[in-house]
Amino acid sequence: MVAKTYAYDYDEYEEGKGPSTMVADILADPEFAGVTDLTIGSWGSAYEDDCQPIIDGIVENAEAFSHIEKLFIGDMDFEECEVSWIMQGNYDKLWAALPGLKELTIKGSTDLGLGEICHENLEALTIICGGLPTGIIEEIEQARLPKLKKLLLYIGSDNYGFDGNKDTICKFLENVQLPQLEYLGIADSEIQDELAEVVLKSKFMGQIHTLDLSCGTLSDKGGALILETLPKYGNIKKLDVHYHFMSQDMVKKLRELPIEVDASDGNKPDSYRGETYMYAMLTE
Repeated sequence: MVAKTYAYDYDEYEEGKGPSTMVADILADPEFAGVTDLTIGSWGSAYEDDCQPIIDGIVENAEAFSHIEKLFIGDMDFEECEVSWIMQGNYDKLWAALPGLKELTIKGSTDLGLGEICHENLEALTIICGGLPTGIIEEIEQARLPKLKKLLLYIGSDNYGFDGNKDTICKFLENVQLPQLEYLGIADSEIQDELAEVVLKSKFMGQIHTLDLSCGTLSDKGGALILETLPKYGNIKKLDVHYHFMSQDMVKKLRELPIEVDASDGNKPDSYRGETYMYAMLTE
């Protein structure tokens, strides 16, 4: 698989480059015909201009993009654009335009729309954001993705777009139909203990091999639930809880489970005027 990233820096943006020129520049690249793993980074003004022209350009030139198997739109760090500022777009027409697509990663949830999701070959869907709106969760809930093996959703904070609660995720996990799912990630939440409880009771626990509850405020309360539940499921081979607020004792117990465990990047809560604060990883 050949990977390549296309992005504009500030100088290129100042010279007139932007989302409306990105697809033409990609198609003009003599190396593009051999690229199967396409990443689109900053389009120069992601905090002001959405990436809809990029999505539309891919759809309009679907045949020229038909060899793309992996697509990442919005790969940029905070120095280029804070994740909550990234102006996304509507992907409704992309599903039919790229039937050979196997992996889609989207960063940013501002103005994001997924539309009616129907794709016979997609194997991985990842959404990285500071807050995932319930409207997007509901669109995924209704999706037809019969071959999806990996789903990773950054739930985020209500300060940056998440307008649901644990019941939102419970309903989602009850209703979504993903018969081939092997990797389930409900991550980066400020209510990670509550979401851990919901995930651990979900129908997917008997079929997945990787459980990802990373990047959030998981504490010993959630860790104890994991410790109690995982031994019941011999199908689970990996637990990812990196970036957490668990004690060293709880981490030690989790690492003694007979599976691969990533419990790195432990954090301690902040205290201020008698109040305790814990923050998900992807916040600002």
